[in-house]
Amino acid sequence: MSRAAPLHDDSAPPWDDTVAALAEAFARTATARDAQGGHAAHERALLRDSGLLGLSTPSELGGLGADWHATLGVVRRFARVDSSLAHLFAFHHLLLATTRLFGQPGQWQPWYADSIRHRWFWGNALNPLDTQTRATFDAHGRAWIDGRKSFCSGATGSDMLLVSALDPDDRLLIGVVPTARAGIVTLDDWDNMGQRQTDSGTVTFAHVPVEPAEWLRDPGPLSTPFACLRPLLAQLILANLYLGIGEGALQEARAITQRAERPWIASAAARPREDPYVLAHFGDFWLALEGARALADAAARAFDRAWARGTALTAAERGTVAIAIAAAKVAATRASLDVTHRMFEVTGARSTTAGLRLDRYWRNARVHTLHDPVDYKVRELGDWALNDLPPKPSFYS
Repeated sequence: MSRAAPLHDDSAPPWDDTVAALAEAFARTATARDAQGGHAAHERALLRDSGLLGLSTPSELGGLGADWHATLGVVRRFARVDSSLAHLFAFHHLLLATTRLFGQPGQWQPWYADSIRHRWFWGNALNPLDTQTRATFDAHGRAWIDGRKSFCSGATGSDMLLVSALDPDDRLLIGVVPTARAGIVTLDDWDNMGQRQTDSGTVTFAHVPVEPAEWLRDPGPLSTPFACLRPLLAQLILANLYLGIGEGALQEARAITQRAERPWIASAAARPREDPYVLAHFGDFWLALEGARALADAAARAFDRAWARGTALTAAERGTVAIAIAAAKVAATRASLDVTHRMFEVTGARSTTAGLRLDRYWRNARVHTLHDPVDYKVRELGDWALNDLPPKPSFYS
């Protein structure tokens, strides 16, 4: 088996060279941009120009027509070199998919087509746990939203926003608005220790109008088994981000160890790469990541089958996919945290030089794996293993 799985087992897809060129460009500046933080305007422009923002868009609407297994493979490749940009790229596709899962063809098809035509980048202001945004309605059904949203990944520099608000009866509403609409302000207040360039700060809304056709009401959030694929796609994206971070850390550790010439003083090996303890660590790393990769690929293929079922998808079928994705998420979480933490045991004291910023792999994994507690995913898997109960649909399962 390979160290890093290809996107497909057959020939490379037509966008492969573009992905490779972008990954190389991102890698050249990843260390400096991690130190800088803020908005990666240049790199986001490269993504716009590449055509890859249309990767998951159906070909009949002008996109590249990739399935989710292929799309997530690209996310993973980007995450190996820069998990912030991988995050932005992945969430763009998640937000587009949300319009399809929660809305009608008369809504999502024009948004998909316009996204290709105008090279739109989509941003997130949904965050269902943040209830600070409210919607009020007039007698004609027109709405205005006021408040603020936190953890708005990709909002800065985006063209379209997926937003959520509570109506006067505290029901969740989700809609689509242009980011440039009057009353919307994206704040540059994201300064966490990891995922430094995900633009995941705050968005404020001051009497922002939302037209009736901009709300995703039919079928609406989590209203059918097919609509309930939305959180599963989000969780599958996270699994691939974590897996990519771990793979990137392993690549760095491998390169450093192969270049090293002086073993530890007590070692009988001629070089570090021959030291039995170093070899054991690398065996652990590879095994953990290979297992997570196999689960993530199997989950992506299961998700593609569920996606193809469309509105015919049953709750039982959706539950089976949820288990596959939960398993991949847990395995990728554990593998990425372990590899990014223990890589220093094989690379040695010199690898902690501040200028290398190798700790960015752990910081990125640690920040992102706190998105939702992995303990609850393990509990869901236990309920399935012991009681045959699939996860109940929510925005996190």
